[in-house]
Formats: sequence, C-alpha cells, structure tokens
Amino acid sequence: MATKDLRKEINRVIQEVPDDFLTDILSYLKEVENKSKKDFESLRHLKQIFKEDRELLEKLAR
Repeated sequence: MATKDLRKEINRVIQEVPDDFLTDILSYLKEVENKSKKDFESLRHLKQIFKEDRELLEKLAR
C-alpha cells in the first residue's frame, strides 16, 4: 500500500474509533512522532521477532 493510501486508511479508521479512545491514540501518535530512527529500527526488529516466533511465544505464555 502506498503512503498516501495508508494515510487515507488511517484517517478512515480513526473516524470510526469511539471518542473515548481518541486521547489514547493521539498520545501514542505523539510518542511515535518523538522516536528517533534508531528507536524505529529496534522496534522493527522486535516486531519481526514477534511475527516469526509467534507460535513459540504463545506456547511460552501458557
């Protein structure tokens, strides 16, 4: 999905979110905005680990 399409979809979804969640979403987005490139790389690697090892992590959580 292109960046422009992603932004449109994010905006569409936000319009459907219940009002009482908007403050939390805004706080999260501001946190993301303040992250450095290095922080994003670390998060990307962590996300990849979770994706690849999901089954193992679920077994460990039991």
